[in-house]
Amino acid sequence: MSSDESPERPKLQITDPKMMRALAHPLRVALLEAIDMADGQTLTATQASELLGESPANCAFHLRTLAKYGFVEEAGGGRGRERPWRLLHRGFEFVPPFQTQESKLALEAVGSTLLSRWLDRLRDRLMRMVSYSAEWQAAAIASQSTLYLTAQEARDLDAALREPLKAFEDRLADPSSRPPGSLPYEVLLFGYPLTDPPAED
Repeated sequence: MSSDESPERPKLQITDPKMMRALAHPLRVALLEAIDMADGQTLTATQASELLGESPANCAFHLRTLAKYGFVEEAGGGRGRERPWRLLHRGFEFVPPFQTQESKLALEAVGSTLLSRWLDRLRDRLMRMVSYSAEWQAAAIASQSTLYLTAQEARDLDAALREPLKAFEDRLADPSSRPPGSLPYEVLLFGYPLTDPPAED
């Protein structure tokens, strides 16, 4: 599981189960997304509370927790709940192997949180598609494919599918680079074996 990367802020490679568990909370994930989507790329606890429907105190607590584990930092220029926060990395990636019981449980916890958020939003947005203009109805993506791949071929496919997305990454942080008529557009990529691979010795 991962999110997008940019040259200015590289993707965070996560192997520590404690860092995984820090993300196993819906509000913390929502805070990271809200900062990422903010045109100024910073957000205060008060601003976050207005966006997410949570109290400023709750947002401030979870922002401090995210800072403790290296996901955000204070951007300077504020006090208390008016302190702006910014991301330290452009997305994150959980790096296998996950062989210890602690890491497996942590990955299950954060995976459940992220997948619930992504899939709930996917369902909501695709169901809204019927109310879009014809142009945007045609722009929605929903497809499924079954392939036969080796583990290496699956990794190669992942890299190939991500490559075209890099051309649009600068637009997230730089509003001036967005063409007229552009909207925030989420792309989810999933791939997994449909049968369990053989257990390793």
